[in-house]
Amino acid sequence: MGVLSALEPGEVFRFFEEISRIPRPSYHEKAISDYLVSFAKERGLEYYQDQLYNVIIIKEATPGYEDVAPIIIQGHMDMVCETAPGCTKDMEKEGLELLVEGDFVKAKGTTLGGDDGIAVAYALAILDSNTLAHPRLEFICTVAEEVGMDGAHGIDVSMLKGHKLLNIDSEEEGIVLASCAGGGNVKLHLAAEREAAEGAFFTLTVAGLTGGHSGVEINKGRANASQLMARVLVSLMKHYPLRLVTMSGGSKDNAITRECTAQLVLTERTALAALKAEVQALEEKLKREYAVSDPELSLCAGESNERAAFAPLSESCTRKAAALILAVPNGVQRMSDDIPGLVETSLNVGVNQLSEKELLLSYAVRSSVSTAFDALLEKMTAIADVFGAETVVSAVYPAWEYVRESALREDMSRVYREMFGTELKVEAIHAGVECGILAGKIRDLDAVSMGPNLYDIHTPGERLSISSTKRMYDYIVKLLACK
Repeated sequence: MGVLSALEPGEVFRFFEEISRIPRPSYHEKAISDYLVSFAKERGLEYYQDQLYNVIIIKEATPGYEDVAPIIIQGHMDMVCETAPGCTKDMEKEGLELLVEGDFVKAKGTTLGGDDGIAVAYALAILDSNTLAHPRLEFICTVAEEVGMDGAHGIDVSMLKGHKLLNIDSEEEGIVLASCAGGGNVKLHLAAEREAAEGAFFTLTVAGLTGGHSGVEINKGRANASQLMARVLVSLMKHYPLRLVTMSGGSKDNAITRECTAQLVLTERTALAALKAEVQALEEKLKREYAVSDPELSLCAGESNERAAFAPLSESCTRKAAALILAVPNGVQRMSDDIPGLVETSLNVGVNQLSEKELLLSYAVRSSVSTAFDALLEKMTAIADVFGAETVVSAVYPAWEYVRESALREDMSRVYREMFGTELKVEAIHAGVECGILAGKIRDLDAVSMGPNLYDIHTPGERLSISSTKRMYDYIVKLLACK
């Protein structure tokens, strides 16, 4: 018996548990892709698997629905793999350890992958059923959505007949999305200037931050560990001669960095006690500043006997590295003038990695206004040029523009009203979904994005509401039965 075997809808949670046993970080999707192909083969369904490991599965209409317009169901098979402090799970090789707490499904010590495993589970449950009524169904399951939507960019959809798309990659029940921001990845490369230095080696750690999705939660004022580390370094270097040796913060562009650790050399050994006292004072200030958004924030300095295989940065390069992180903007840059409460433009430094050769800073940049996106890229490039850093832009994806007339939204609103007695909300989102890319591949695409309640995605605190999962599944099933 599985951990989720007692939950309803049983067929959805059965498939969710099955795919949770399969490691599926971005760029490591072959196993989950092959699982989807095996599912289709076992049921005699038409399927396509491309070289990227995108999968399309098609099921023909049930009797009486042959003349009803086909529906495309869409989600992605990869997940953001983050672990809690102390968790040793290798998420490239090991499946998840699921658990149930009240109304929530969670994963022990890691992200849950409800983003976007719930779309896969919904689709498989529907495709597996021999009793549900529906038109022709076309399930698109893409790879590498979390790292630039590579799968959506590369997929061939020429075999599809549908022009109505139900993307299941949103996280708030009762709200359907009708547009989203565009975005891309920006990497800054600063060459490391190293020279031999003696002194007291110590580590500086920022930890305990809340983190979160860099699109959905960028407007919540949560601290970014890499930004705080740079801020602390700049403050300390006013009084102490410091040299960075290594630094590491974050692993995903689209996750607000929760932890950052730096190894440093203090060239005046006798000043270490005073430095530790100042770090403690800085921690108290930061804890007060972020008491609401990041109540578990911690900043600590500890002595280290570990020696790196390479020399520390020069003092001037250390200053430059910290100043560069601070100089490049981070977080919300502008709110929408058209939609109250919607972030228009933002960026997030998700990866901060100082290796032997360079400091790498990797940003997720988003905007629903293309000219604002371009202007932010120009600003970042200008700042990088001043510091002598190289700028590389990649994985750019278009905004999904709002379509005023939507037959799919009309059906969804009517069914929602009939089932729940309230109005369905139609909104835009700052995070990126694949609808914009697919709209460029499928003429006159009528698309929406929806999903059950998911919380704290892209963090080890991610949790999926069981009751919401059932309500939204029942809703989708009734929607598919519309004529």
